[in-house]
Amino acid sequence: MNKRWYDIDPTVSLAVSLMRNANIMTQYKCADLIVNKSKDNGIDMSENILTDAFNYVLRRWYDTDQKIAESFEYLKLMPETLQKEIALDIINFLQAEEVK
Repeated sequence: MNKRWYDIDPTVSLAVSLMRNANIMTQYKCADLIVNKSKDNGIDMSENILTDAFNYVLRRWYDTDQKIAESFEYLKLMPETLQKEIALDIINFLQAEEVK
């Protein structure tokens, strides 16, 4: 059975699952966190790639919103160690949001 790209690491899978269940504003904050951390680590994609990546059949839950879909493209392209680091940041952020 083929796994989704984020199911390879249980920490990344948990972060994606928690993010999916968050409200849209919290999802946007997580998306910003992903993009900012990506750029801080030298990962940047041109507008053309992001626009092209969004112009396909919307099959996944995160494809329905361009901002979230773009952040997941960044996350998908990261080295696994950075994916896991950002996943932990997302989990910690979402736990802090629950406390508020």
